[in-house]
Amino acid sequence: MKKQKLHNRQDHYANSGNGNGSAAKSRKISFDSSRERNIISLYTESTGSKVQIFDCNYHPVNDADDYNIEQSICAHCNCGNGNGGCREMHINAMRESSAQGKSVVYRCNLSLMFWTSPIYRNGFFYGALRGSGYMHDEDGEKNFEFEERTGFKEHASACNGTISEEEFTWRLSGLPAGDSAKINSLAEMLSLCAESLSTGSDNYHRLLKLRCEQQDSLFALVNELEKKYPAGSKPPAYPLAKEHRLIALTCQGNTSRAKKILNEILAVLLFNGRDQFKYVQFKSMEMAILLARAETNSGGGFGMEYNMRCLKQIHEAKTVEELIGILHSQVEDIAQRINTYKGIPHASAMRKSEQFIRENLHRKMSLTEIAKVAGLSAPYFSSIFKNEMGENLSTYINRLRVEKASKLLRETNLSLSEISGECCFEDQSWFSRIFKAYTGVSPGKYCRQAS
Repeated sequence: MKKQKLHNRQDHYANSGNGNGSAAKSRKISFDSSRERNIISLYTESTGSKVQIFDCNYHPVNDADDYNIEQSICAHCNCGNGNGGCREMHINAMRESSAQGKSVVYRCNLSLMFWTSPIYRNGFFYGALRGSGYMHDEDGEKNFEFEERTGFKEHASACNGTISEEEFTWRLSGLPAGDSAKINSLAEMLSLCAESLSTGSDNYHRLLKLRCEQQDSLFALVNELEKKYPAGSKPPAYPLAKEHRLIALTCQGNTSRAKKILNEILAVLLFNGRDQFKYVQFKSMEMAILLARAETNSGGGFGMEYNMRCLKQIHEAKTVEELIGILHSQVEDIAQRINTYKGIPHASAMRKSEQFIRENLHRKMSLTEIAKVAGLSAPYFSSIFKNEMGENLSTYINRLRVEKASKLLRETNLSLSEISGECCFEDQSWFSRIFKAYTGVSPGKYCRQAS
């Protein structure tokens, strides 16, 4: 396996903007339940590797075990300039891993192998697991030729003098060999452990992987445009016809094709707007408005609040990646919502009722007024709702109220009592009971995990 170079998108497309986004909030990470300890223990026992846990600020939080590479080897190595350079290497790997939602494998100058996987809680980066305990050796084994084959004498000379070179060499030789296939398998296993420790946001790892793949596809299109339109040539015109096609595909619920067209449009925007973040941001705002208007006209059911939130997110975005993610999410949300109503006999009535419910979650709503908005009689509306929406009306309303409460807990400083009232729960006790029934945790615990 060749030494992996971490790529944090240092090109001008990715770094356009006014900053690096908001800093991660300080969240204390702790793994004190028997289930969590068992997962880590089973991994280390079955693989022979060691796992270090890091919090959202990339600080180690678990105690050093009986053979900790950073204490036994890295502390006595001068490759990382007093280990500061090595720490930056680990942080960069964890950042890349958290951005992509998957494991990242890397190695240091001493050929020590590391792999890291992110942990999320309620959609926030919460910390990371980092595996180690193997030395890179593509042949997969160590024998009497090990020193010659790996340049071991050169590695021994990396000792900073805090211990003897002989002791340093002996510690290195105690590490098992690991080839590409083995290390990648260990990384995938650690990723599964990290996913099992993540809570509150189903399939978040998969979502980030898909977003990363979408961005890779987009930047590949930008590279193609750079070859097609060299410096000094007339730039491509804005693809207005593709914009119309994007709206049509989104309103048809064709998510995959709509995203493909979206990337083709964004590629032209990024190419023509090199080093002009405000231009890309403004055009993204225009596209979001068009999508919002199409969603409203198609009776998608999201309503004003969702569309205004998309526009607010674009306005507050700091990087091109954020803009790309927001537009992709908007297209996906609208297309999926439209798909939800495909094949439903009373799709128009269900969309109208959903929009009304979402806009009035702060107050009590009667069956009669919801049915009236849908254009149906109350008894008939009640009889068809569960068959067409998959749950009864009261359950449906409670679920939407919990979704709204979760958002308020994450994004505001409102008290639990204020949020309870904003979501029209009878009292704080009832709010806690319903919230826990849907999320598995109390509002207070959910807030602590997200704060």
